[in-house]
Amino acid sequence: MSRFSGVQGAPPIEVFALTRRYTEDKHPNKVNLGVGAYRTDEGKPWVLPVVRRAEKLIAEDQSLNHEYLPVLGLDSASAGATRMVLGPDSLALKEGRGVGIQCLSGTGSLRVGAEFLAQILKYSVFYYSSPTWGNHKLIFMNAGFKEAKTYRYWDAQNRKLDLAGMLEDLRNAPENSVIILHAIAHNPTGVDPTEAEWKEIADVIEEKKLFPFLDCAYQGFASGDLDKDAFAVRYFEKRGFEFLCAQSFAKNFGLYNERIGNLTLVTKDAETISNIKSQITLLIRGMYSNPPSHGARVVSMVLNDPEMFEEWKGCIREMSGRIITMRKALRDRLEKLGTPGQWNHITDQIGMFSFTGLSEKQSMHLIDEYHIYLLKSGRINICGLTTSNVDYVAECIDATVRKVTNA
Repeated sequence: MSRFSGVQGAPPIEVFALTRRYTEDKHPNKVNLGVGAYRTDEGKPWVLPVVRRAEKLIAEDQSLNHEYLPVLGLDSASAGATRMVLGPDSLALKEGRGVGIQCLSGTGSLRVGAEFLAQILKYSVFYYSSPTWGNHKLIFMNAGFKEAKTYRYWDAQNRKLDLAGMLEDLRNAPENSVIILHAIAHNPTGVDPTEAEWKEIADVIEEKKLFPFLDCAYQGFASGDLDKDAFAVRYFEKRGFEFLCAQSFAKNFGLYNERIGNLTLVTKDAETISNIKSQITLLIRGMYSNPPSHGARVVSMVLNDPEMFEEWKGCIREMSGRIITMRKALRDRLEKLGTPGQWNHITDQIGMFSFTGLSEKQSMHLIDEYHIYLLKSGRINICGLTTSNVDYVAECIDATVRKVTNA
């Protein structure tokens, strides 16, 4: 008998299982609203022209080689990423209290940060929003946290932020709890706090001595404006908080498979930075030792070259603009059809994802009956909508809402 015979099968990851089912479906009108990636109006992946340009320059640069990067990554990429999220006028950067560390996209940045908090600072409790991105709990528990708790976020009845519930849960959190906050374009709901609400959230975190860990996967990709999308992170810095911020360049650069991310750390005392970096160096050494260079070189080149930076900002405006256009198109068609319920939340939300308010039964009906693939929570990726399929999607949602009770 194999020593591995006692290993039980793990449950499938929903979004990947959904994509596999979609791929195997032969229906001519199938629609994939589950995939967490940008798609063009033709339903195709998009390699940003500025990324193609950077890759060509990298390929032609005979001075580059395939030697290891430093354990903490390519300094020019991390510096550019940290400046992008904190802003060029950041006091933390000017005073040497802010530092960036290249990690394996947003997931790896969260994992490195979580390991640092659990293993070095000995924090044991973390809170995540209800609902949240499906990987948050797994990352933090695997990193060594002992207790996972949730704070209220989504008001399902009114399809908006449950600010009162969120603040109450944060007030009841024990001191030194780590609070995972979506910096922009909340996944999966698409609902963000307003600037005034962020101030209320920060007040409670400060009062209760909690530790903020911001997850910033969509800067620029949400509104098309890098500065606007960085409001929450920059506000916490201006308030004098110490915090971590995980950045991903999967979405806003389209570098999904290059696994390029950045962990930004802000402290109150610049003298602590060297010790922090030394400890994180050992953590990374024990995990993956060195990060990959290709995506880092692309990001570094674009963020540090003024002309390419402007070209990239045009790309993210194009992507975010298409998402905003498709939000409006879906809402308009549902309202034109007289679909039961209110649908203003579709355009009130921001970013790639929308919590439609559809129930699990309704979501499964859309998959089984109409070959429209979405998560059972009712979350859809707006990028899966195109000018050629949005009418079909709206008609199918309308038929489903009329036929299947929201329960």
